[in-house]
Amino acid sequence: MKDEKQMPKEVVIIGAGGHGRVVADIVKSSGDIVFGFLDDAKTSNAALLGKVDDCVKYKDKYFIIAIGNNAIRRTIAEKYEDLNYYTAIHPSAVTGADTEISEGTCLMPYSVINSGAVVGKHCIINTHSTVEHDCKIDDFVHVSPGAVLCGTVSVGANTHIGAGAVVKNNLNICENVTVGIGGAVVKSIDTPGIYVGVPARQK
Repeated sequence: MKDEKQMPKEVVIIGAGGHGRVVADIVKSSGDIVFGFLDDAKTSNAALLGKVDDCVKYKDKYFIIAIGNNAIRRTIAEKYEDLNYYTAIHPSAVTGADTEISEGTCLMPYSVINSGAVVGKHCIINTHSTVEHDCKIDDFVHVSPGAVLCGTVSVGANTHIGAGAVVKNNLNICENVTVGIGGAVVKSIDTPGIYVGVPARQK
């Protein structure tokens, strides 16, 4: 007997800026439906369903928070933790068979999540970024385009890894860290703050 084809999910995207449009493309390319956008900004060019607080009107839908800022994404997710959150994975993203990708997370085009890696809730693994084997990424982390986390790296919540940054293998990065664009992290970071340069040092 043939399995019934799974019905496409209707997804409400919270955030109608550039990142939101990219997430919309991922939803569509995955065979699901963009039901609409919610955004508090009056300058949005998208046809909006309403403001973020209007999410309660659409609780039968799926949601994804398409906002690059970790703190804002976390505030919304914690305020509306009972929504059905959608995990957006672009068809070109590569994931190992034993990886774990949590709800609300977005894997952008050509991102790579290798064997044994665990990615928390509401993360962004951006275009052409690499999360190598056995990495552990906590909730609300943003790994920017082209960034590389070498094997067995641990990244704490609310951390932002800048575009093109590289984190050496077997290191730990605590929560609330920003690694600047092109930074090279060659030793563990245990103090929150901004780290820039090669090797990366606290600013």
